[in-house]
Amino acid sequence: MAREDYLFTGPDSYAVDRHQRQQMAADIEKLDADRLLNTPVEDLAVYFAEKYRITVPTLDVDNVVVDQRERQIDVSRDPMRMIMDRSRPFYITGTEIEVEVPFSGEAEAFKIQPNPYTLNPPRASVRGSLVTFSIVGTDLDAGQVRAQIDRTIAEIQSYLGNLRGNMASLNDQLLGEARSAIEARRTKLLASRNMVASLGFKMKERENAPKTFVAPEVRRKLSPVMPPASSAPFKPEPQLASADYEHILGVMQAMTQVMELSPSAFHDIDEEGLRSHFLVQLNGHYQGQATGETFNYEGKTDILIRSEGRNIFIAECKFWSGPKKLIDTIDQLLGYSAWRDTKTAIVLLNRNRDFSKVLAAIPDCVRSHPKYKRDLQGSTETTFRYVFTNRDDPGQELFLTVLAFDVPTPRQ
Repeated sequence: MAREDYLFTGPDSYAVDRHQRQQMAADIEKLDADRLLNTPVEDLAVYFAEKYRITVPTLDVDNVVVDQRERQIDVSRDPMRMIMDRSRPFYITGTEIEVEVPFSGEAEAFKIQPNPYTLNPPRASVRGSLVTFSIVGTDLDAGQVRAQIDRTIAEIQSYLGNLRGNMASLNDQLLGEARSAIEARRTKLLASRNMVASLGFKMKERENAPKTFVAPEVRRKLSPVMPPASSAPFKPEPQLASADYEHILGVMQAMTQVMELSPSAFHDIDEEGLRSHFLVQLNGHYQGQATGETFNYEGKTDILIRSEGRNIFIAECKFWSGPKKLIDTIDQLLGYSAWRDTKTAIVLLNRNRDFSKVLAAIPDCVRSHPKYKRDLQGSTETTFRYVFTNRDDPGQELFLTVLAFDVPTPRQ
């Protein structure tokens, strides 16, 4: 058996907290510049947050294992025993009970001194994923042994609880700090390469365009693996500014609301006619940059906006006909999306009666797609926002907004 030692006697929790934050910031600064620019910010932030978080162990007290063996015990200093010469060891055969407590989490965390702590921390050793300690005696009693086992486990649990509280702030803040550090370094790198202007593409809006929409502001310890990305020199592609993306979605939303309010006017409209209505509205705002049935990459898409030969906005307009049709539409968008940071949208119009059932089906359907990555903030009851990976390059992302609308059937 490994020698027992005192647990929780290493660096204090404050020093560990400070070290983890500083080391993470240093690692972000040292990361290859092209690697950083070619990897989605959120992927890198998750990687660094997972790498430097402290996963405080959790004891599996339901699976404690005990073992018993004979052991020679020195009783020369036991005042209750009649021993002629106490200057030398005097051994008799006794019993050793070895206790093994499984745990999950980081073994190294048992070295951290929590706050508060006592001057008499638990005594045990850590072997792999087990905390072990022994109870030794010549006349052991089952009740006393059980009480000592429970007492030792309770002491370890108490220390772990304190440490968990100490590390909560660190673990909660690492993702945000990593994201901020990555974005700050990206900004510096891009500025030094004189490319900020190409990344901040701004579409020119007509001065007399009606303001139809004002967007609300949207907003187990395994070694993490660095997200895949090319380390080739980073060449920025034109991007649709977030404000323009929100405005385009708002124009489309306003158009569908017209349909909802005037169902008889759109009763017999098909998908091609529907697309034409959207194009008229968008071209009224963006000087004819929106086109229909434009060949792009591997097919045709309903609505497309291009800049400098790159697709920066792609949308599909569909009538709801079930989850499979929605999955097929997502596949279409992924097929058209050949460039970095594409902004995409799907406008779903419902002519069925049970619109609530359609809304309930959309999130599970979208999340089941193999290229789904995560939800985005800003979803509402009828608007759903997601991030997908590019079909051909997992290091690139596209943004998908699903806008769902109910077009009532006019009364006869």
